[in-house]
Amino acid sequence: MKKSILFAGLLILFATALSAQNTMLKGFTYDESNGETLPYCTIQLMGTSYGALSDTKGAFVINKIPKGTFVVKVSHLGYNDIYDTIVVRHDMTITKRYSLNPASTTLDAVQILGEGQRREQETRTSVISVTPKDMSKMPAIGGQPDFAQYLQVLPGVISTGDQGGQLYVRGGTPVQNMLLLDGVIVYNPFHSIGIFSVFDMDIMSSADVYTGGFGAEFGGRVSSVMDIKTRDGNKKRLSGKVDLSNIGAQLLLEGPLVKLKEDRKTSLSFILSGKTSYLDKSTPVFYPYVEDGLPYNFLDLYGKLTLATRNGTKLNIFGFRYDDKVNYSSIANYNWDNWGLGANFLIIPGDVPTSIEGSLSYSRYDCLLDDKQFEPKKSSMDGFTFNLGFNYYIGKNLLNLGLETVGYNTSYSYFSRFGAENLLEDHTTDLSLYIKYKHNFRNKLLIEPSFRLQYYYSLGEASPEPRLAVKYNATKNLRFKLAAGLYSQNLIAVNSDQDVVSLFSGFLSSPLSNTVLNDEMLNGADTMRSRLQKAQHIIIGAEYEPIKNISINVEGYFKNFSQLISANRYKMYDDECEFIWEKGKAYGGDVTVKYENKGFYVWLVYSLGWVTRTDGVVDYHPHFDRRHNINFLASYAFGKRRSWQIDARWNFGTGFPFTQTQAYYPHYGSSNIGDDFVSNNEDVYFLLSDLNGSRLPNYHRLDIGAKKKFYLGERNSLELSISFSNIYNYRNVFYVNRTTNDVIYQLPFLYYFGLCWRF
Repeated sequence: MKKSILFAGLLILFATALSAQNTMLKGFTYDESNGETLPYCTIQLMGTSYGALSDTKGAFVINKIPKGTFVVKVSHLGYNDIYDTIVVRHDMTITKRYSLNPASTTLDAVQILGEGQRREQETRTSVISVTPKDMSKMPAIGGQPDFAQYLQVLPGVISTGDQGGQLYVRGGTPVQNMLLLDGVIVYNPFHSIGIFSVFDMDIMSSADVYTGGFGAEFGGRVSSVMDIKTRDGNKKRLSGKVDLSNIGAQLLLEGPLVKLKEDRKTSLSFILSGKTSYLDKSTPVFYPYVEDGLPYNFLDLYGKLTLATRNGTKLNIFGFRYDDKVNYSSIANYNWDNWGLGANFLIIPGDVPTSIEGSLSYSRYDCLLDDKQFEPKKSSMDGFTFNLGFNYYIGKNLLNLGLETVGYNTSYSYFSRFGAENLLEDHTTDLSLYIKYKHNFRNKLLIEPSFRLQYYYSLGEASPEPRLAVKYNATKNLRFKLAAGLYSQNLIAVNSDQDVVSLFSGFLSSPLSNTVLNDEMLNGADTMRSRLQKAQHIIIGAEYEPIKNISINVEGYFKNFSQLISANRYKMYDDECEFIWEKGKAYGGDVTVKYENKGFYVWLVYSLGWVTRTDGVVDYHPHFDRRHNINFLASYAFGKRRSWQIDARWNFGTGFPFTQTQAYYPHYGSSNIGDDFVSNNEDVYFLLSDLNGSRLPNYHRLDIGAKKKFYLGERNSLELSISFSNIYNYRNVFYVNRTTNDVIYQLPFLYYFGLCWRF
């Protein structure tokens, strides 16, 4: 391990030494109105092939520039272009800070140029970038659009419903999906009512959703990654928003503590965000027709301080607290909370094409399920994350090196069916090193090999994980792409197959013992050689723009979950093993069509997928296996300054698998010799049919919304919104109560209205 770190350090020093002989233009792009970094700007030396695209942090580097005088053009959709003349001499570094002013009109040509360059210069296989602008195209369910709502329209993402909803990404369960918030792992980012995440859309800078085939910079999960970056607070003035709706409220405040000025080398800004739901109190007033009400309540808080210098170096300190409370009167009381603290930094050395970034954070998650029929379950998890990365720009090529340490403690408390309390605890540390290199062959062929070495300390096991991404730009309008890799995971979530509604997950690290294998799983071996959960991905796809303003993305994927750990559904006695090994596969394909022109926006996704599992005894489809899924999203903005907007979203999905109740029988639990077996009451127990042998009816829902923005001056606006979900009041099945056999449905027709003041 020490040798690997030393090697990485020597490589960086070597690269830095070479860069001293390089002539380059480097810097950052910013939004002039608030001082926030502006990603994906096009920086071009006019009349030449030299250019770059600023990254998610607004940074750009153009090196190996010849001597001469050049005009630099800086462009971004919705901003006025900047033209700057530079004089380049031998062996020099030119550092620039470009601040773009928002334009009064949107330039379609800039949009085409910026998106086209990004498609050509990034592999982007099985990854979707989400911005607040994209999310604003959704009907404003609950006042403002939400990240959880927008995730459900992405290819490969399946939601199990409006209530108790979880998100499953191309065959992966929630615990196999990693969500990072500024580098911090958030263990439960979605509330029990499936239309809300814990994030305020307006604090998000960007979110990259990797549905598979992700690079070596991410590890410790076997299915997907959601990487969310928050923006800095306004560096020039105090601003914010107040958002009120009939089901919740949001407040955002941001501004400078040390204002950004031309004569200052540093600035200090803050951003604070909070949102809450009062559905449990407003439901009797607005939705008296909803049986049993909507017993949801949550509170989400986030705060961040940013210290930034003029050359782009900055330090962020942030914290969050998210909680969720729900009381299903006929099922259970369920609540969880997740809080954390962290810091991250970005260092830009003066005269080298290198950046250094890192983070250190701590977070804790606790959840409790107080079941109406069974004993309560509790789970908690806390730990730290530290990572350090180096980025070195070599012309249009990029080298990334990094290391990461994740340490955490897990605790899971539950009662067996025989009334015995069980407590499972573990402590572990995961160490990893990674290297990633992107080579650009004249904007024609992009090759991005990467390698991650993951070491799981508690298991004493190392996992070497090579990965690869490739893109071939056949023409300006047609590109082919591929991604593949090996992945591993230590963390598991414990759920019961007998739970009709899966609200609770107990978190644990992979057990060293207490796990059983069937002969079919062993394949002739005496034991499993690895205690890790493992998967292998391969994704192939194509991007095509047949005509202006229309883009088509087609991807096919295969995920082989070669080793998985699940709760032992065959356990009969307390002294039996708690877990069993499983294998699984997820495969299918997605087609995405996007049309965007002026005020029109259309997004159409069709997904076809299969998910299978086997434990050596039974082959089955897990409860989130949806064969067909269609999402249609349309938005139209019109009027003066496009102050009117109408949005619509329709979702169709075939039915999920579920296990039917086969029979009921009386059960007398006591064995005391003095009991009166004749007069005492018995409990009702049930027998289950084949595991997930049946399917629920198809799911479909139409939502629409409308917004009107009133401009009250240069910096003040008022937005009125109204939206309707499940317009035709379709009765989508939520679950069937095993005891009463009653059918419980998802959310009926609901309406929302809101008022948002931005200043």
